[in-house]
Amino acid sequence: MTAYFIQAFIYLVAAVIAVPLAKRFGLGSVLGYLVAGVVIGPVTGLVGQEATTIQHFAEFGVVMMLFLVGMELDPKALWAMRVRLVGLGGLQVSLTVATGTTIAWWLGLQWQTALAVGLIFALSSTAIVLQTLNEKGLAKTEGGRSAFSVLLFQDIAVIPMLALIPLLAIPELMGDPVSQTSHDSGISLVANLPGWAHALVVIGAVGAVIVGGYYLSRPLFRYVVQSGLREVFTATALMLVIGIAALMSLVNLSPALGAFLAGVVLANSEFRHELEANIEPFKGLLLGLFFITVGAGIDFGVLVANWGTIVSLGAAVIAVKALILLFLALLFRVRGSNGWLFTLGLAQAGEFGFVLLTYSVQSQVISTELSQLLSLVVALSMFLTPVLFIVYDRIVLPRYRRSKNDEREADVIDEQAPVIVAGVGRFGQIVCRLLRANNIPIVVLDHEIEQIENVRQIHIKSFFGDASRPDLLEMAGIEQARLLVVAIDDRDRAVQMVEHLKKFYPGVWVLARAFDRGHSYRLREAGADDVVSETYHSALELGGHALTAMGVHPMRARQMTWAFVENERAHEDELFDAWKEIDEGISFSPRYSELFMKLEEALSSAMQRGWDEPQREDVPVWTPPD
Repeated sequence: MTAYFIQAFIYLVAAVIAVPLAKRFGLGSVLGYLVAGVVIGPVTGLVGQEATTIQHFAEFGVVMMLFLVGMELDPKALWAMRVRLVGLGGLQVSLTVATGTTIAWWLGLQWQTALAVGLIFALSSTAIVLQTLNEKGLAKTEGGRSAFSVLLFQDIAVIPMLALIPLLAIPELMGDPVSQTSHDSGISLVANLPGWAHALVVIGAVGAVIVGGYYLSRPLFRYVVQSGLREVFTATALMLVIGIAALMSLVNLSPALGAFLAGVVLANSEFRHELEANIEPFKGLLLGLFFITVGAGIDFGVLVANWGTIVSLGAAVIAVKALILLFLALLFRVRGSNGWLFTLGLAQAGEFGFVLLTYSVQSQVISTELSQLLSLVVALSMFLTPVLFIVYDRIVLPRYRRSKNDEREADVIDEQAPVIVAGVGRFGQIVCRLLRANNIPIVVLDHEIEQIENVRQIHIKSFFGDASRPDLLEMAGIEQARLLVVAIDDRDRAVQMVEHLKKFYPGVWVLARAFDRGHSYRLREAGADDVVSETYHSALELGGHALTAMGVHPMRARQMTWAFVENERAHEDELFDAWKEIDEGISFSPRYSELFMKLEEALSSAMQRGWDEPQREDVPVWTPPD
C-alpha cells in the first residue's frame, strides 16, 4: 500500500509543479502535464512500467470528457451542424486515411498494415484540442467550431474502424505471442458470435443506452435526489458513465462514443447541470493523469535507437495532415486566422491512436515492434500540439490582426466635429449612440476594420485609422474640437495619447476610459480631465440590485450606491497622491494601504447611517422578495 501512496504522490507533485509553470509562461496546461510525465518517467525514472497500466485507467478521462461534450449538445444541434460534421469531418478522415495508407504502402508495409496505419493517423487528439480551445476561449470561433465538428466525426468513425481492423489480420503475425496473449485477455459479449448476432448485440447495446438514458435516468436521479446526500448523487453520476463505458467495451465498441451518446440523450435533462458539476472534477484529474502517462510512457531506448525515423515520421504526420486540413479549410471557406486554427489544432495524432494500435496488435494487423515505433510517433505529435497552438497565438494570430489593418491605408477624414471619439468597441459605441441621440456631431476613429464596419451598419459615420496618430487627429479637427473621448482598449497607448493631447492641445477636454484603478491613476497623471473605469458603474448598478434582492428597498439601495460614489470621490485625491509616491513595480505602499483601509471604514460608516424611509407617494409600489 505504501508504494501506491508514493507513486500517487509523485504524480501529483509533478502536476502541481509543472502545470502552473506552464500556464504562467503561456504554454497551456496540456504541455505542462506532458513535460511532468517526461520528467518523472524517462528523465528521472521515478515511475516505471506502471505508467502504461495507469494510462488505460486515465483514458477514462476522455470518456468523461465526451460525456460532458454530449451534454452540451442535443439532436437539434447535431442536425444543425450536419454539413460540417459529415462533409468536413468525413472528408478529413477519408483523405487522411487514403494519404496515410498510400505513404505507408510506399514505405514497404503490407496493404493491410498500411491501411491500419492510415486509420490510426487519421484521428486527432480530442482531449488536447478541446481542452486547449476551452482554455484559450477559442471554442466558439469559426475555427474552433469546425475543429469540434471534425473531432466529433472522428470519434464516431472509431466504431467502423474497430470493426474493420480484425478483417485485416495478416497470417504471418498469427504466431505473435504478445498479440495472442493480449487478444485473449479481454472480456467480450460478442466473441465467437456470427456476424448477424454480433450486429444484433451491438444494436441492442446502443438502444439500451438511448432508451435507458431517456426513460430510466430521470426516475433514478429523482430517487437519488430525495436522499439529500450529494455524495450519493456523485456516485450515481460516476456509476452511469462507468456502466455505459463497460457496456460499450463488452460489445467491442468505443466507450467514449457510448458516453457521448448518453450525454446527448441527457442534454435536455433537468439534472444536466448537476451532472456536469459532479463529473467535471473527475474529468479534469483523469485527463491530466492521462497526459502525464503519455509523457511518462515514452520509451527513450526505442526513441534513442530510432530517433531519426521517429522525428521524421512525426514531422511527416503533422505536415501531411496540415496540408489536408488547409485544403479543407479553403474548400469550406474557413478563412484567415480561423483556417490556421483549424489546421494547426488538428494536425496531430490522437489518444484513440493508442487504442487502435493496441487493437491492431491484438488482431494481428501490426507487429509489436512496429507498434512500439508508431506509439512514439503518436506521442510525439501529441507532445507537439501545444507548441502548434503557441505558434498560432504568437505568430499567426498577430500577423493576421496586423495584416488586416496594415494592408489598408487610413481613411481620408473629410468631416470635423466638436467631439472626437477614439475607439468604438463595446465601450465607445455606447458613448457614440448617446451623443448621436442628442444630435451632437461626432467624428469616430478606430484602427480595427471590424469595429468600423459594425458601427457603420448602425449609421454612425466612422473612419479607419489609428487615433493616436497626430496627423489623423488634425484631419479630424482636434484644434477646433471641444472634447476628445479616449475609449481605445490599449492601456499604454491610451496614456500616451492623453499625454500628447495635453501637451499640444491643452484646451481640449479629455474623457478617458480606464481598465482599473491603477490605469485611472496613470490617465489622471497624464492629464485626463475625467476618467471613468469601464466596470465601475456596471458593478455599482449590480451591487444595488444585489441589495434589493436581499430585501433592501430600491430607493434605499439607490441611496447606498450614491453614498458609495460620494465616499470614493471624497478620498480620491488623497489616494491619488499616495499612489504617486509608490515606487514603480510595487502595487501598494504602507501609506496607500492605510488610506485604503480608512476608505473602507468610512464606507462602512456611511452604509450604517440612518435613512429617511421613502414616502409611498414618492416611489413606485414595491414588494420585498421572499
